[in-house]
Amino acid sequence: MKVPFNFKEYLDKGIIKKKNPDLSRAKDLFEEAERKFNSLNVIIEKIGLHDGNANDIIEYCYDIIINFIRSKMLSDGFGSFGQGAHEAEISYLRKLGFSEADVVVANQLRYFRNGIMYYGKRFDSEYAQKIIKFLNKIKSKIK
Repeated sequence: MKVPFNFKEYLDKGIIKKKNPDLSRAKDLFEEAERKFNSLNVIIEKIGLHDGNANDIIEYCYDIIINFIRSKMLSDGFGSFGQGAHEAEISYLRKLGFSEADVVVANQLRYFRNGIMYYGKRFDSEYAQKIIKFLNKIKSKIK
């Protein structure tokens, strides 16, 4: 699986565009990510994490992470468009000071989430637990 290009390459390709910061939309996406994060914690607390719901938890984590990234991009005056937008958004983690290892984990999550959605790929609770920890790391650093 290829690692996303650096952010500038997505700018050069027009997948990322510089624009005026959209603080209202950024706030809405941030609040939605927070809402989903709180909901995720309730699910884990009340239902638990097991192999039967691991895919659901993984998808939820991806949605939360991508909303946090989009929120930050919008507040910084960037927007992503078209094919490759999700990879471009993942590449923004580098601009936010995340390690290359974190970018690789986030990109792997993007890839695996697509596998769940489009190919019925199954994951276990061990991988979901790893992604929950990663989500907590992203959340604490992106605020």
